[in-house]
Amino acid sequence: MKDHINIKDFKLGQRIQGVYLIRSINVKLTNSSNKKYLDINFSDKTGNINAKLWDLKDDYNNEFKENSLVRVKGCVLSWQGVMQLKIENLSNDFEREDVNIDDYVQCAPMDSNYMFDELYNLISLFKQKEIKLVLLSVLDIKKDKLLYYPAAKSNHHSIKGGLLYHILSMIKLGEGMCSLYPFVNKELLFAGIVLHDIEKTEEMDSNELGIVSTYTAEGQMLSHLIQGITLVDRVCNNLNISSEVRMLLQHMILSHHYEPEYGSPIKPMIIEAELLHYIDVIDARMYDMKKIIDNINEGDFSDRIFSLNSRRIYKPRKLLEE
Repeated sequence: MKDHINIKDFKLGQRIQGVYLIRSINVKLTNSSNKKYLDINFSDKTGNINAKLWDLKDDYNNEFKENSLVRVKGCVLSWQGVMQLKIENLSNDFEREDVNIDDYVQCAPMDSNYMFDELYNLISLFKQKEIKLVLLSVLDIKKDKLLYYPAAKSNHHSIKGGLLYHILSMIKLGEGMCSLYPFVNKELLFAGIVLHDIEKTEEMDSNELGIVSTYTAEGQMLSHLIQGITLVDRVCNNLNISSEVRMLLQHMILSHHYEPEYGSPIKPMIIEAELLHYIDVIDARMYDMKKIIDNINEGDFSDRIFSLNSRRIYKPRKLLEE
């Protein structure tokens, strides 16, 4: 939209007037006087910001919805050291033909169809027949959802196409690991990378914008690990895959969280599963940390980040070069 100000460019004291995406919206009561107000999280493709609409009218009828675009007028303030938008006016009245929804959704930095084709073509060259058959079958089943699904609801790669981007990034990291450690079965490692989070497509309920509204009942009761080994079991049955390959693939999925408190009932017992866990952690951490330093100034610390063990992240100043 013309004259749109990206959220990442908001400055304290700045007056804002434009269209933004509602990621969440709740009616709340003030602590002091029990007056109603709206607590809203807005986003565009560059970032997110919390906002408040105070003194909500009694006749408010839930006319503003999650995952919808609204016109916002307000002022950027600071609350406990974090930028927040004080809303002066909120409206559903704007020229929708002037709006490109992709401007309001954070997307993977590569086109989803390109990423899928790159992954599919890579697997098509595998020499280990049974692993190749299983992976190609899974990708055929999951293609439609992989094109838009995020890898998480709110943590790493929680963007449109984020799951596919996470898989490809891990594969590139795995390539380097396998060059350093040539005794690793690269195709088995890559199989674990493709499969480890594949059933996030069933664990979470996402729309085609890559925005997760909730976790499914099965996702909450079983988790994507159990859903993943069930998917592998079904595909292996259909393809008459050997029990050894089935076991190895299921072990990769089941052990990749490493600790029982994170969902894995067993720790890795093969080299490829051990590598899978650490590649997963590295890619998730690097994604989260880059996202943080992209939004702070040199010499500054971030707020405490829950997904990074409540650490504050520092962005170093540029170092002198010769």
